[in-house]
Amino acid sequence: MKRRSQTRAEQAVPPAKTTKENSGSLTVSQLSSDVIWQLASQYWTPDTKADHLPYSAKIIERIYNEEIGDGGGHSARRINMLEFSQYLEQYLWPHYQRETATHAHLMSIVIMANEKFRERVEVWTVFEKLPDQYPAFFRHVLESCLPSKKAKEASSTLRERTALLMFINHCFNSMEIELCREQAKRLVSLSMWHCLQPRRREQELREVPEWRKYWKRLLKKEKDSKPEVLWERHFMQNLIIDFLHILESIPAEGEVPRNVVHYCERFLEFIIDLEALLPTRRFFNTVLDDCHLIVRALLSPLVRREEGKLFGQLLDMLKFYTRFEINDVTGSSLTDHDMTQLHYKKITSLQRAVFAKFPSLRVFALSNVATVDNRESLEQHFGGLDGKGLLQIATFLNLVPEEVVSPLDWHRVDEQFLRELLITRHERRCSQLEALNEMPLYPTEQIIWDENVVPSEYYSGDSCLALPKLNLQFLTLHDYLLRNFNLFRLESTYEIRQDIEDAVSRMLPWKSEDGDVVFGGWARMALPIASFAVVEVAKPHLGEKKPSRVRADVGVTLSVRREIKAEWENLRKHDVCFLITVKPTQPYGTKYKHREPFVPQVGLVSVRGCEVEGMLDANGRVIEDGPEPRPQLQGENRCYRVWLDSNQYRLDMDDLQEGADDVYESFNILMRRKPKENNFKAVLETIRHLMNTECVVPPWLHDILLGYGDPGAAHYSNMPNQERSLEFNDTFMDYNHLEASFPQYNLKCEVPVENRQPPFRLIFEDVPIQKESDGEDPEEKPEEKLTKSILVQPYKYEARGPYPSDKPKQNSIRFTPTQVEAIRAGMQPGLTLVVGPPGTGKTDVAVQIISNIYHNHPNQRTLIVTHSNQALNQLFEKIMALDIDERHLLRLGHGEEALETEKDYSRYGRVNYVLAKRMDLLSQVQKLQEALGVSGDNAYTCETAGYFYLYNVMARWEKFQSQISVHKGEADAEKLRAEFEKEFPFGKFFADAPQPLFKGANYDELMDIACSNFRYISDIFNELEEFRAFELLRTGLDRSKYLLVKEAKIIAMTCTHAALKRKELVNLGFRYDNILMEESAQILEIETFIPLLLQNPLDGLNRLKRWIMIGDHHQLPPVIKNMAFQKYSNMEQSLFTRLVRLGVPTVDLDGQGRARASICSLYKWRYKKLEDLQHIFERDEYKQANPGFVHDYQLINVEDFKGVGESEPNPYFYQNLAEAEYIVAVYMYMRLLGYPAAKISILTTYNGQKHLIRDVINARCGNNPLIGWPHKITTVDKYQGQQNDYILISLVRTKAVGHLRDVRRLVVAMSRARLGLYVFGRVSLFKNCLELQQTFKLRPLKLSLVPEDKFPTDRLASAAVASQDIKTVENMSEMAQFVYERYMAKMEELKGTLPSEEELEAMRNQLLQEDEESVPEASEEPPEKRAAKEEPLSKKKTTEAFKPTPILNEINVDDTEMGQREQIEEEATDQDKTQESAPAEES
Repeated sequence: MKRRSQTRAEQAVPPAKTTKENSGSLTVSQLSSDVIWQLASQYWTPDTKADHLPYSAKIIERIYNEEIGDGGGHSARRINMLEFSQYLEQYLWPHYQRETATHAHLMSIVIMANEKFRERVEVWTVFEKLPDQYPAFFRHVLESCLPSKKAKEASSTLRERTALLMFINHCFNSMEIELCREQAKRLVSLSMWHCLQPRRREQELREVPEWRKYWKRLLKKEKDSKPEVLWERHFMQNLIIDFLHILESIPAEGEVPRNVVHYCERFLEFIIDLEALLPTRRFFNTVLDDCHLIVRALLSPLVRREEGKLFGQLLDMLKFYTRFEINDVTGSSLTDHDMTQLHYKKITSLQRAVFAKFPSLRVFALSNVATVDNRESLEQHFGGLDGKGLLQIATFLNLVPEEVVSPLDWHRVDEQFLRELLITRHERRCSQLEALNEMPLYPTEQIIWDENVVPSEYYSGDSCLALPKLNLQFLTLHDYLLRNFNLFRLESTYEIRQDIEDAVSRMLPWKSEDGDVVFGGWARMALPIASFAVVEVAKPHLGEKKPSRVRADVGVTLSVRREIKAEWENLRKHDVCFLITVKPTQPYGTKYKHREPFVPQVGLVSVRGCEVEGMLDANGRVIEDGPEPRPQLQGENRCYRVWLDSNQYRLDMDDLQEGADDVYESFNILMRRKPKENNFKAVLETIRHLMNTECVVPPWLHDILLGYGDPGAAHYSNMPNQERSLEFNDTFMDYNHLEASFPQYNLKCEVPVENRQPPFRLIFEDVPIQKESDGEDPEEKPEEKLTKSILVQPYKYEARGPYPSDKPKQNSIRFTPTQVEAIRAGMQPGLTLVVGPPGTGKTDVAVQIISNIYHNHPNQRTLIVTHSNQALNQLFEKIMALDIDERHLLRLGHGEEALETEKDYSRYGRVNYVLAKRMDLLSQVQKLQEALGVSGDNAYTCETAGYFYLYNVMARWEKFQSQISVHKGEADAEKLRAEFEKEFPFGKFFADAPQPLFKGANYDELMDIACSNFRYISDIFNELEEFRAFELLRTGLDRSKYLLVKEAKIIAMTCTHAALKRKELVNLGFRYDNILMEESAQILEIETFIPLLLQNPLDGLNRLKRWIMIGDHHQLPPVIKNMAFQKYSNMEQSLFTRLVRLGVPTVDLDGQGRARASICSLYKWRYKKLEDLQHIFERDEYKQANPGFVHDYQLINVEDFKGVGESEPNPYFYQNLAEAEYIVAVYMYMRLLGYPAAKISILTTYNGQKHLIRDVINARCGNNPLIGWPHKITTVDKYQGQQNDYILISLVRTKAVGHLRDVRRLVVAMSRARLGLYVFGRVSLFKNCLELQQTFKLRPLKLSLVPEDKFPTDRLASAAVASQDIKTVENMSEMAQFVYERYMAKMEELKGTLPSEEELEAMRNQLLQEDEESVPEASEEPPEKRAAKEEPLSKKKTTEAFKPTPILNEINVDDTEMGQREQIEEEATDQDKTQESAPAEES
């Protein structure tokens, strides 16, 4: 019975298509009717567990043969479907036994695991469920990689071996997983040197005596090695030999199977990945060199074939890494000098060999190195030698064996190979740094449209690419920077390509009848070039080949709209533009087709970048940016002076001499880019500059950044300078709070209980005392470490004066124990990683750390770096609420305009503040001078005030101290107080302070008051002393630089600003001691690294003491637009995430205070520990139910509307009309109940749906005063870091899960709501996805409403709702009809409360009369602002009686009626627009 049903299902399987659908998208209907899904439900899906049939190996065999293997067409969609059905987790791995497992079983596991890697979902957790089976499975994989020598066993096909190779590569790239590490490291340990030629091995061991010891020990240990161990040692070499056989079997001409080329590409990718990690390359590099893979690959026919383009690019990468500037033994990086010495050593050993064996090559043997180490010279010298002679040299150098006999019979010793081997090995290698410095930073047309280097938007993950990868470890800092440099450059190139394609296609270049170019369209970001001329090519600097500067003038005509003209005229210095040449072949009037290749359609020939110096004035001089207004130029012609890339210019001139066209004669389009997206050149220059300087990373961070050594080495507990005593300032609310914060410590306090008031100084007795000398008794140390106790010392703030405003601001947050641990770790030296799940108070912790460092170390400076301006502003607003003097705060970059404060924290804002504060303080000095009765001009400058303080103020204070000390023993409080008031010299100055000034009961208290009053005065003079420099510096620029370098203690900027301005900051002498990074998991790896190096080292050391990173790697990573860089190169991995993967200790915040407990349960499973804070159970807003809804969160199933689910009007622009209408109907329902619009946000997972929902809101209720717009309609990705009370989410997809399968996106989506979360989607699709199962907990799938509720409600969330009060909504149409009826009822209700026409007229007249009576005085407001203010008033005058905006239930309207309506509406809006614009034109 079962078999027949399966056979019927198999017959119904549709043939595999080769469309985009084939790349992995599958629909629910396909799933349910498909044979795979039927088998899944019979054998392994969790929801049919009770009905499962017994395990059958034949099922695996059959699925493999029919669906997965070569017979099944290896269809990506079928494999994706199997992986999605949990085939690996539920069936393949639980039943794997090495003894019984078939080849099909093994391959099925490997292909499913590779599919999971392609989809970027969790893989190793599956294997960790049965870890004992993994070693045997891994050995099985290795055996299947090589051709079988047993006659009975069938060898793996090349396609299968490619899959096996990919799996092994994934293992090597997941070395942080113990399961992988244990198996992988055995393949690349020292024991693999067994397979080297004996003489070569001897040579290597001679060079590193330390390894000879290990080698001898190894030989002793393994005298009688098992055959399996020997096989393992030779595995890598056998794999390489097998690859060489396949590679050399490819013919120079004729057909070559795609899977052969694919295998060769994947093999090189595997070898590159091994070479790019120090633990794997250390011994493997020698084996690879002994196999001469690179030389044999260079000689192979594939490199010269068209199909071998990617293979050639990968080979170049491999060549680069095999010769990388690193010492494989020590892991230290080699300088150019070291590399030259190694090169000389190789050449001289070759010269010695030649001198001994070949008298005919005596000239070569006696020449100096520089004359013989280039390819031409080597070819000339060795060209005359025959194969026998070459073999003698090669064997002398231990490159090939003397006799090619087994097991070394795979070596090549033919003449062509030996000559190429000797030349390649001994030719001079170009310095990486020189090559980098000669590289143009702007991309050209060759790179921009090269698919192997800059792949198109949709990358399926099936093929490999010639791109560097960012994984866990890097070889050296140079390697780290170089990989990031290349990827950042290519990601920018991809964005530039999109901008060029958009702008040029809009301009519609056509070929005119006379052969010229004519533009049929226009683009906001591009203009036709009217004239172009190179005006200066400066001489090269000493030792360089490129010109020191190349400048050109570009003329354009700005016959465009006024705002676009303003954008072009506002191009600033250093903005990057692109010069483009198009020579179209399409005749006039040809339509541009977006789905066809771009370059041939527009005839694009060349692209060159340039940097704006400025616009030229009428006299041809550059208009400089400055405070004075720019001159107004007449006419529409504008000319820009630009700098061209000198490296690129030199390359173009070299090509010109070889007969190429002059690209600088033909430019006809100038393109600009949005300023926010156009900072790539400055960032690339910064990285290149870092690579040219000696990067001095703090020694405690160096190894951790590269991914080596002990991951916990930089934790404060392992730092040699850990602080024993810390002042926690206002961190604790009271002593009980302090006790609760350190549950694992024993607290000791010698102060009576009633006096235990904050602030507290804590002495951690488990921290050793740092002793000055070693002469003390060493026995005390271990005893101290054993006592895990804290000595608590309450202390008092020094009073700062008699005024109420002098009291310090206090923290009001009761921190949890984990938050306190994070604050403690941040205050200590070293690296602190804080993982902050949603709603756990990351920003509050960050601000408290900053405040505590500021008070504990007043002379240290802290740099705050965040990903976005919004986060920086949030942080800054909280910092200002704490006790930090605002003169020490500074905010750099362009985001300070958005700071919601009255004060300006930008550079110039702070300079103005200091100057105003100086005047204020000098007026205080004047007041003091008058109070003391001193004559003269003492309050004129900071300098004169300083003298006044010294000679008048200090003298009086010292006199007072000596006079009052006589009365120290006086017991009568009244007498004492009178004495103090009489003797205190500044009483008159404090006349405006709260009286009486002296309120103490004894001498000490009165003396404290006197000291605090004097402290107030001395603070005035100390501040003035700090401000004295501002009198000496005359320009705003100098003052702002001084403020940045000397005055500011807390400096905030975005990571982009740090990358852009690094050179400027370093040149200014910028210094800082601590870095705090917020949103660390959203910052690109390189943008996290650059802020570490914004200062020059002091005495060869970096002064950085603390690095605090706060983020959440379970939320979304940095945004990478190109899928290939994101997935293949892992560019989306932030440094924060990498450090967590490496095992660096983290402080995981574990108390959330944002969302209801039920909503938090949807995402808290993703974190180690996440509990709800007490107020979540106590506050009324959390206790009360959501008005109008039965549930506080619900997943609502949305079926197709008129047979349509998701649609795709443009590629990857997904929309779902049913969900959009449903979500808007629910929003309108909430507004009708009384929910404030500001408390509701609508989110979606795709941009297309965001635009659709905005359109639906606009059509339904956007302009309706009763409903209006919600707080935000945006994507989940954009809403990260924000929150709202009620969130409505549209999941959009109905055919495939799409990118919501990334659990990080799911966590962000579920954690934005505080009180109510309503998710609209196709439940049948999402509930089967393994990654989402924890979240998609099934409640009723139909929306459950309580229509009689009002906002706010008294109904408790815990209270049951009577069934008669519940309305269950079946579908979207019903909801839309229900909302329409409620709206009409609401209108009827409102009608009775509206005023009549007569009442409205009377109110209008009264308003007019009041307005005329209260005419304001003339102000200095600009006319635009005044007009904007008056506009609502003019509208009031012409207001008609209120008429409700009808909401039409358009679900039941037929299409023709809809079309008529839309036409009428369009005509009406056009009429409105003309009426609105008429008065504007007249004015």
